[in-house]
Amino acid sequence: MDCRTARLTVAVAGLSATLGACTTTEVKLGSGFLSSYEGLEPRPDVVRASVLQRRDEALISSIDRIWVAPAEVFGVSNPVLSQEERRLVSAEVDRQLCYELSERYQIAEHPDPGAGTVRVGVTHIRPTHQAGSAAAAVANFFIPGPIKLRAPGSLGGLGAEVELLTPVGQQAAAIVWRRDAMIVGTDKPSLSRVGDAHQLAEPLGDMVADALAPESRKARSTPTPDPCRRFGPRVRLEGFIASIATGLYQPEWSVGPAVSPDAD
Repeated sequence: MDCRTARLTVAVAGLSATLGACTTTEVKLGSGFLSSYEGLEPRPDVVRASVLQRRDEALISSIDRIWVAPAEVFGVSNPVLSQEERRLVSAEVDRQLCYELSERYQIAEHPDPGAGTVRVGVTHIRPTHQAGSAAAAVANFFIPGPIKLRAPGSLGGLGAEVELLTPVGQQAAAIVWRRDAMIVGTDKPSLSRVGDAHQLAEPLGDMVADALAPESRKARSTPTPDPCRRFGPRVRLEGFIASIATGLYQPEWSVGPAVSPDAD
């Protein structure tokens, strides 16, 4: 490592500590997607995202099997997004939430009146600035390691509301979540307007599974066949390699063919 690269690495590490928690706008209520907003409280243990949640541990623990309803893009009118952009974001949210929840619950492959239901609303999409992302990708070529720099004003974001309903329709848990990409962090620049929203679906899935699952329930191994295959593959190696090679994140690279449960 030459001196210039070393100095840059140190600078990035220092900036990460000071800027990492300062980029996400505070979450707001009022979209109307959830069946109830009563009892939602801030989570003080979350740094990079803004989160409100409520849980009824007894109700959550009574549910072992769930149907993950397809995500809806709800109330997002600004920016104006194409149907394909909406589909890319909602499909990735579906994929990530199902994968994470499958480690805590049995996943019903069709709507089941005896199962709980997870409802997902994508309520906020902040577009990624494409020109700023291109410039950041060039600069990041000279920065070793996973920590990358993003241009201020180029950062996108994602917001969602999710609830777990009992088989009779009672809300057992709910979460309102929002996170923006960070100036310094692991969020990669993208030439897609929904690039940041798409890659932020992964931390959303982690947080939702943590909020909706019983505290005492241990993670399960992935069953075979994969109950989430209707949302596409869990990992697409080609997309991972392309992202490393270019320094960019493109939603289309992580999309793979979905498999209908009825195909078995």
